[in-house]
Amino acid sequence: MVRQGLIVAAALCFASPVVALERLDFDVKGAAPEVVQALRGTSLLVAAQAAGETNPQDLLTAARADYGQLLGALYAKGYYSGVIRISLDGREVADLSPLEAPVSVGVISVRIETGPEFAFGKANVAPLAGGTALPPGFAPGKVAASGVISGAAAAAVTGWRAVGHARAAIAGQDITADHRNATLSADLRVSPGPKLRFGKLTATGQQRMDTARLLKIAGLPEGKTYSPDELEAAADRLRRTGVFRSVALVEDAVVTGPDLLGVTAKVVEEKTRRFGAGAEIASSEGAKVSGYWLHRNLLGGAERLRVEASVAQIGAQNSGIDYALSTTLERPATFSRDTTASLTFQLKQVNEKDYAQRSGLIGFGLSHFFSKKLTARVGTEFAFYDVTFDSKNTIFRNLSAPLGLTWDNRNSKTDATGGVYLDAGLSPFYGFGTTDSGVRLNLDARAYRGFGADDKFTLAARVQAKAVLGASLSGVPSEYLVYSGGGGTVRGQPYQSLGFAYGSTTLATGGTGFLGASLELRAKVTKNIGVVGFADFGQIASDGLIGGQTKSHGGAGIGLRYATGLGPIRFDLTAPVSGSTGKGVQIYIGIGQAF
Repeated sequence: MVRQGLIVAAALCFASPVVALERLDFDVKGAAPEVVQALRGTSLLVAAQAAGETNPQDLLTAARADYGQLLGALYAKGYYSGVIRISLDGREVADLSPLEAPVSVGVISVRIETGPEFAFGKANVAPLAGGTALPPGFAPGKVAASGVISGAAAAAVTGWRAVGHARAAIAGQDITADHRNATLSADLRVSPGPKLRFGKLTATGQQRMDTARLLKIAGLPEGKTYSPDELEAAADRLRRTGVFRSVALVEDAVVTGPDLLGVTAKVVEEKTRRFGAGAEIASSEGAKVSGYWLHRNLLGGAERLRVEASVAQIGAQNSGIDYALSTTLERPATFSRDTTASLTFQLKQVNEKDYAQRSGLIGFGLSHFFSKKLTARVGTEFAFYDVTFDSKNTIFRNLSAPLGLTWDNRNSKTDATGGVYLDAGLSPFYGFGTTDSGVRLNLDARAYRGFGADDKFTLAARVQAKAVLGASLSGVPSEYLVYSGGGGTVRGQPYQSLGFAYGSTTLATGGTGFLGASLELRAKVTKNIGVVGFADFGQIASDGLIGGQTKSHGGAGIGLRYATGLGPIRFDLTAPVSGSTGKGVQIYIGIGQAF
């Protein structure tokens, strides 16, 4: 035996040069296209061929493993009497020792006979908790796919865990194949275990985070009936702070007391400080650079301090440079476990074509997280504005109470291919002195729909609405008035180019209402490169949302996207298609999709 091993080793050492794989024959008799596709998709040999693999030892290893891979794929489609034959240059792989790799491999042959498709003769899982929904395919006469059986088992266990039985498990199973009648009988037995309550929550891994605050933020309801949803919600609250790189809530192995199940929060903290920067450029709006500094855990209780600064409209065609500085301090688990309190300070200097404005704002707000998708906010703000318009200086002061609601179920925040984003805001404001009182309305609705293989195409739509009600154009600061044109509204039109003439002068003022719509068709060309075609429309009104005088314009263009870890780099080439506010081509460059 030793001598034979030496001979094999010598043969491997002095083998002739590796010859490229000539072909892979993959034949599945009498199978539907989707079955063939599933088998090819799971085959390691198909993957090796696609990768250009030629090493005989690696090909032999892949071929030996393919028996199990392909058998699992057949079971997943309901075929339990399949025959699989794999050969390398005519030699059956099952008969080859792992040490008998050929010197070269020219032709690989995979031959599969699926046999008949099996149906469930019996499909039973018991006992079940009330309200448990089993897979619809787990029933007599349905295709006996292996995934349906595992899905039924998972659903049964999940159903019991949902009503407090944390230790529920599959206690036994009888699965019998009747090859003569092509049926499969599946009988699963569930052990619910006792109904449990949440015990004490402990934590490990925290270094700078105060333990008492960590437990309060998690908000696990000790003494309440066990719930997987509550467990996941507690983990989400900890993740939402941004303090931790990873969070895992692990159930204790032993039940304490009569029915208490303790939980340990195992966390790994992020670095406390972070900074970042960004840049955008448009041919008419000029360049914008921004940066921020962030402290994730300022006082040890997940207090989040963020300082941001930006300089915009650098080199803009028709306006001066804008400056902005803001500071926000957030504290999670304030007043309730799902409520975050925030304190905000803002300073701005805006230098537009027709007006200049300096402003300051201080605000306090509360955000309540009803779920991962739904968030509400309420707050109060005091703002000061010093506006120069038509050579006149006017001071505006008001106190506002912004309210808002956000629904977000997008599958990606930076490059969505499905889902809806909806943000609606209402902000009553009270003016001091000559400042008018009224209410501001805001709506931003976005929808995404992917189609084609792997969502190769995405249709994205956006609708915007803004309005100032109950106040005159001259009784509110310029920031409250609405314009149209530019990257955030209508691409292809100059920034804030759509407004209303002010008296007999050449100056323009914004309107009290804005309606905007955007439509994009995004297509993936390669894994990292995509192209976009889009059209934008904007309308402003002089009285409310749509009343009084109205003006509109539109733009359209094409764009290029390059995917990065931070989101796609965006390059858009646009032109006006309606209205009289713009002419020529506009260019926009930035990070992230336009919306």
